Amino acid sequence: MAAGMLIASVLLGKSAKGNAIKNSAYECGMLPIGEGQPRFSVKFYMVAMLFVLFDIEVVFMYPWAVVFRDMITVNSMVFWSMAGFAGILLVAYLYALKKGALKWND
Repeated sequence: MAAGMLIASVLLGKSAKGNAIKNSAYECGMLPIGEGQPRFSVKFYMVAMLFVLFDIEVVFMYPWAVVFRDMITVNSMVFWSMAGFAGILLVAYLYALKKGALKWND
């Protein structure tokens, strides 16, 4: 069915005649000058990846915080497991600071 539709559109459809003006990129009436994509520093990507990593970890902490009051009455290990998790995050953050991953001046 899919192949039949593709073949029918090629056979029955109009073929557009292109020219240089119609095939050029349209940028709100401005002529396209320069490269299409600017170059970003690697530090931008590093900070973006670190943001996503730590943001996802905070997303994991939110459900824990919602049920913390109910779970702490059952078992105190709930607190210590999250304290260990937050400790690992702190070590990772300190490591990123030590490596200079968050410095923009260099």
